[in-house]
Amino acid sequence: MLLLLASAYYSMINVIGFAMMGIDKNRAVKHQWRIPEATLLLCAFLGGGIGSWLGMSIFHHKTHKRKFQLFVPLSIVLHIGIIFYLITYFK
Repeated sequence: MLLLLASAYYSMINVIGFAMMGIDKNRAVKHQWRIPEATLLLCAFLGGGIGSWLGMSIFHHKTHKRKFQLFVPLSIVLHIGIIFYLITYFK
């Protein structure tokens, strides 16, 4: 049951991270109100790092920003570590 909930959570937060990158890129092109960078990074650190990274790559968005180059991959590594820890803890 816990595995199912964790899978659902990570799936949803990564879809949200991906969508946020696409929406922000679209708004940037149209010179509209933007999603704050702190919100984009928060989504990555809440578990949406893979979706955010894919969104960065596909939409070519925030790829030259140093904080996104560092913190989005760091969030992925952090959550992979958390997942492995939980797997070994609940084994």
